[in-house]
Amino acid sequence: MDTFCTMTDEELVVSYADGNDSAFDLLLSRHKQSLYTYIFYTLRDQGLAEDIFQETFIKAITTIRQGRYTETGKFKAWLTRIAHNLIIDYFRQRKNENTISNDDYEIDLLNNPSLCDDTVEMKMVKIQVLNDVKKLIDFLPDEQREVLEMRYYGNLSFKEIADITGVSINTALGRMRYAILNMRKLVTDHKMILTIN
Repeated sequence: MDTFCTMTDEELVVSYADGNDSAFDLLLSRHKQSLYTYIFYTLRDQGLAEDIFQETFIKAITTIRQGRYTETGKFKAWLTRIAHNLIIDYFRQRKNENTISNDDYEIDLLNNPSLCDDTVEMKMVKIQVLNDVKKLIDFLPDEQREVLEMRYYGNLSFKEIADITGVSINTALGRMRYAILNMRKLVTDHKMILTIN
């Protein structure tokens, strides 16, 4: 363990990726206090802060174990960005959890076909299309995939994406544009149909 103490965060990540769990234990002890403090002071809720804290490290562990962590010399910043994204996801989800009362509207919302559940067939088509899209996203370069996921799955603005990734808004927009162009090319090349009627 003494040799670990002198290792940089990046060296510890490599050691952990190679299967040494003690390396991650040291990374956790190095950064847990500052990361938890950041999360807690953002949320002001101890239970929620603990949940986000744990989820942050679960995502970090998964990413490292899958070999998707890109060494930049900024492990702490990367952890903070994961936590930041989870916090944003939490607030967006909370904002979207509003219920609609039929009594608040003159028209009958409950009998509106556009608000009805899909048929079994439509659900299957949607699942297949979403799975195909996820496969396409996996073929994108990391920078393009990151922007696309933040935009569509995280519902982040391009300003938020630029801040999190440390690039200009124009660069974030450009990465999104190329991601969409690359996905369109993949769809055309593989003669895929991605429409939901």
